[in-house]
Amino acid sequence: MTTITFDTLLFANKLKEVGFTDEQAQVLTELQLAITDNTLEQVKHDYKLDDVATKRDLKEVETALKHDIREVELKIELLRADTGRMIAETKAELIRWVVGVGLLQTSLIIGALMKMAHLI
Repeated sequence: MTTITFDTLLFANKLKEVGFTDEQAQVLTELQLAITDNTLEQVKHDYKLDDVATKRDLKEVETALKHDIREVELKIELLRADTGRMIAETKAELIRWVVGVGLLQTSLIIGALMKMAHLI
């Protein structure tokens, strides 16, 4: 939240130095403080200063984003490793099937040739 520093004691003392009474200085100080607060609220409303990001806000967002990016990078690396493992397993299984089917086909062809040659 935006604030304006207003030294009420200094203001009142300056008024007293130029001839104001304690009561007059107190009333003027209170009025000046109220005017300052009202002006600040009006400026904040007019320019929507509550929605303005500060450097600290931006730094916090930057830090959070860097942390999130690092987490995503780690997850990507885990997924890559898992995908590589799954590809290797699938490749090994596919090779077993191809070899098995190849042996079966070879056996069937040899059996058919032997049958045709009346060897069986």
